[in-house]
Amino acid sequence: MIRQPRFGIQGPVLAWNDPWNAEASMTVMRTGTGRMIPAQEPDIAPGAYTSALKELGAEFYVHHLFPDMRELPELIEDCRRTGLGLVIGNEYGNINGPWADETNRYDIPREALEPLLRSGVLEALLYDEPEHLQINASQYRKRDWLPHWGRLQATTLREANERFTDQVSKCLASLRKANAGELPVLAEQVFPTLFHSHARAGMTPTPKIMKESFHALQLGTALGAAKQYHKGLWVCADLWGPDTGPWLTRVPGFPGHSPAEFASALRLGYHMGPSHLFTENVDGLLRMNEAGKPEATEFGEEWRQFVKDYVPANPLPYDHRQARADIAIVHSDDSNYGQNERPYGIRELPMAESSQSVFHAWHLATHGAIPLHGSCLHIPGFHFPRHALQFAPDFIRYPLREGVPDRAYGKPIHPLFQPANSVLAFDAYADEEALGSPSLLILTGSYISEETLSACVKLAALGTDVIACEWLLPRELRHPRRFAGGGVWLPTDHLLNDAARELAAPHLGSPGLWRQRFGDHAVRISPADDEGFSLHLEVE
Repeated sequence: MIRQPRFGIQGPVLAWNDPWNAEASMTVMRTGTGRMIPAQEPDIAPGAYTSALKELGAEFYVHHLFPDMRELPELIEDCRRTGLGLVIGNEYGNINGPWADETNRYDIPREALEPLLRSGVLEALLYDEPEHLQINASQYRKRDWLPHWGRLQATTLREANERFTDQVSKCLASLRKANAGELPVLAEQVFPTLFHSHARAGMTPTPKIMKESFHALQLGTALGAAKQYHKGLWVCADLWGPDTGPWLTRVPGFPGHSPAEFASALRLGYHMGPSHLFTENVDGLLRMNEAGKPEATEFGEEWRQFVKDYVPANPLPYDHRQARADIAIVHSDDSNYGQNERPYGIRELPMAESSQSVFHAWHLATHGAIPLHGSCLHIPGFHFPRHALQFAPDFIRYPLREGVPDRAYGKPIHPLFQPANSVLAFDAYADEEALGSPSLLILTGSYISEETLSACVKLAALGTDVIACEWLLPRELRHPRRFAGGGVWLPTDHLLNDAARELAAPHLGSPGLWRQRFGDHAVRISPADDEGFSLHLEVE
């Protein structure tokens, strides 16, 4: 059976005022840059805009609701008229308010939700970077500490996880009641933590690719969360990023990836078998030509070629629900991406040192490609070329139609490729069904449930090799052994010691290959250039 996702495009935040609400575009911040950015192109009429979206092959449109909601009636009608599905997000409200009490979160109001649900065009509701705004609560509301899902109190990471999941579920209760649980509520995430906790609370994992992600980790974690909690998978190909180069640049960091990287990222996201894939934002895909009409940029041409040529020529015989692990990383979802503090947005609760062991697990599983001290580029040791451009002493007038010379502001730092042998990440509550039959299990983090630990022991007895952080284990399991079924049980005080490396080595695959399994198929991903910024992909 051929499986094909739906493709979408997110609305403008830099190039144009919003076609349906130009006035609000000039009075509220539409980006997380912390400043107002005037539109760089002349206003575009809704009809011309939706025609341009359709010409690019968009099947749905991602729109963040303005707090005044004046755009909604015409937006709904135009989507209905043109056959575009609609996803409504909360980013503008997160940035500008109004906020839910004692949070930095904007919820879609009931007076907007009711006509959206009646419209027949609504495909999902989107919460923008909720993990980021929970952990880094002062991103937008700087005068107080008001985490996204509310303040929590806990004395352990396990208790904090339970309280966090319960709180998210309570906050979403009114949405579930309003839409009878039929429409997905997306957790669109930049950091690869809390995917499982959000999914456990009922949200659909929506990983951002490109951005500042390590992709084997970002996608392996989101796939694992979707599989474990029987959720869908959406993918956002986010053009915001760290790099600079000779391409259209509307502001430093947008686009922060090359057109070639964008092309490979789209193919990568597609081959993960999501139900939906969209790009953020249209500002990178279109610009106005001298005749005052929208035309595709170099990024728009890559998007169009992907949707109209690559996808029809490469149908998928699987989807994300068939993801299988050869290496399963079982970890407590401790909300640590390398910041090592503020678990779940709780400033008073120390981040246990054991939470860092998940970084060691990924370092081990990727032949050392992923750092020891974090799970994305927002950790010490990475210097963004976009920052060098942003703080350049010379006055620069944006947009830069041709960008900047290659490497003029530093060497690009964001390759797409890291090797991995079908690695999926599960949380501390995974059951036998979710884990499947991996050849290697790595147990890590700050805690593990009794049920999950029992499932891992059973897999070892059936032949799976298991490397387990010894602090997770009761005394009777803190001794190495080989089971009659062939599986090795190796407790360890550090996942990167010689014994752990030796046991893991036969399972890791080639350092030049990222392989991801889906049912009887596997995607083979390898670098198409010396540094892994573009990819070769094939299905076996």
